[in-house]
Amino acid sequence: MHQQLYELRSLAADAENRKTETGIPRVFMVRGEVPEHALATVYEPMINLILAGRKAMMVGNRTLRYDPATYFVMTVDLPAIGTVSSGQNGEPYLAISLTLNPEVVDGLLSDVPVPSSASVPRAFEVAPVTPDLLDAWVRLFRLRQKPDEIAALAPAYEREILFRVLQGPHGALLRDVATPTTMLARVNQTIRWVRDHYDQPLRVDALAAMAAISTSAFHRHFKEVTTLSPLQFQKKMRLLHARRLLANGGHNATAAAFAVGYESVTQFSREYARLFGASPARDAARIIGELRNSKEGCR
Repeated sequence: MHQQLYELRSLAADAENRKTETGIPRVFMVRGEVPEHALATVYEPMINLILAGRKAMMVGNRTLRYDPATYFVMTVDLPAIGTVSSGQNGEPYLAISLTLNPEVVDGLLSDVPVPSSASVPRAFEVAPVTPDLLDAWVRLFRLRQKPDEIAALAPAYEREILFRVLQGPHGALLRDVATPTTMLARVNQTIRWVRDHYDQPLRVDALAAMAAISTSAFHRHFKEVTTLSPLQFQKKMRLLHARRLLANGGHNATAAAFAVGYESVTQFSREYARLFGASPARDAARIIGELRNSKEGCR
């Protein structure tokens, strides 16, 4: 697998320290010291493969750590905080990702045996990478050198990556993405609603009805999937969006609090500081300063 990782590192060497387009649909890359605030965000469903360095992903009260020997699968939109670091030999962090398309996953299900294990209640896991999975990533990234072939061949290599993940230890988790009757899929429907309406009052009984289960069962299953209660999930969504508004420089704490649905600026400031370790004003000033210094360093 060392040769495959080496080739992938070379093919993704032009990645920047932010989410970088590759020219291949739904495939991205990132390299270097990614600012902490850029890693605290709402993550889309994806498969993420680290090529160098290490990453820790914190969702609720659960932290997953992975390195070039592993890959990360996330099957719902989740508010999370990530941290990255260099490898043992000082090589910069480098990762590539594939945003999940449920329709593509669904097209594979009839060709992959249903796993004997029960469906995984959680929406994110880490698994060991395999030579076959790495080989599919290599062939996909080689298309960056032959862009005229992307339209014809990228879909086939994407399907192979998904096929290998479906065959892996967390295939049931990925299968749930395209199976609307599973509990994860039903909870995911409510997650998408909160994602799109995070600034509105949250009625847990209405979300339970959307998932077609009782309120108590909904609470339990929602926390199994996300590690967060529905109210905690909404709070993290609000705070992450508020941080983005503050960092853009167009909102003060009061305006950001009201924009994301808070009725109390005091409560907003208290919960913001608890999550990010500083008041909204101080945190925003730090982020804006980092962004300014980064731009000046690129001149």
